[in-house]
Amino acid sequence: MTRILLYSDEPILAKGLESVLRQVEGFDLLPTCGTVGCLMEQLTTGAPDLVLMDLTPEITFAVLSDMKHVMLSSRIVLWVNSISTELAFQAMGLGVRGILRKTLPTELQVKCLQKVQGGELWFEKALTDSFLCARRVALTQREGQLVSLLSQGLKNKEIATTLMISEGTVKVYLSRLFQKVGVKDRFELALFGLKNLTTGQLPVGEKGQRGAMPGLRSLVLERPTERAEAPARFPIPLRPVASRHY
Repeated sequence: MTRILLYSDEPILAKGLESVLRQVEGFDLLPTCGTVGCLMEQLTTGAPDLVLMDLTPEITFAVLSDMKHVMLSSRIVLWVNSISTELAFQAMGLGVRGILRKTLPTELQVKCLQKVQGGELWFEKALTDSFLCARRVALTQREGQLVSLLSQGLKNKEIATTLMISEGTVKVYLSRLFQKVGVKDRFELALFGLKNLTTGQLPVGEKGQRGAMPGLRSLVLERPTERAEAPARFPIPLRPVASRHY
């Protein structure tokens, strides 16, 4: 039996998918999670084979990184309406095995999970093609940390304190990053960092403080001639990439 864990903060949507998956032979559904806290707990105690994860604002680069550390053999599929090229690329780098559109017919929803459980990947051609229209900028560990902190709105002095370096060193790093990434100021660099780190919101702690994030390993930037305002929405027809086994 394939043990499936569903995460979604939309109860009615989750109930509909649950009713579909319960009819599939070989699928065993664990209790659905509506919060990230419940999701992390079920990952460690429920030992799911597959995690179908709604791309809510709470699912950030940091959360995906944390999940990678607690998972043993679970495979993750993101369940989305839409996703930016940047976040999709970062998610793939963290081991996400599939990105599944909510608007697909139920038989394709089931087929995706079966394929991923069988060791294959599920990424639509429209999404993988969007990677060809993007530019990847590799970052050192320190550069990734700096971009992450800058994206949280920290000033140079606060970044210096957090990283335990001088404020002058922060300015030198920023100057080099502006040239490396091809941006004109810290605001533009922070925007690129946000697009790579999150779905549009930063995680907020119990006291309203923005949580620390792991450093990015790269920035994925849409080329100027191809840049669009809206994230890719994967037009039909569906054409998953060729299967890969692990």
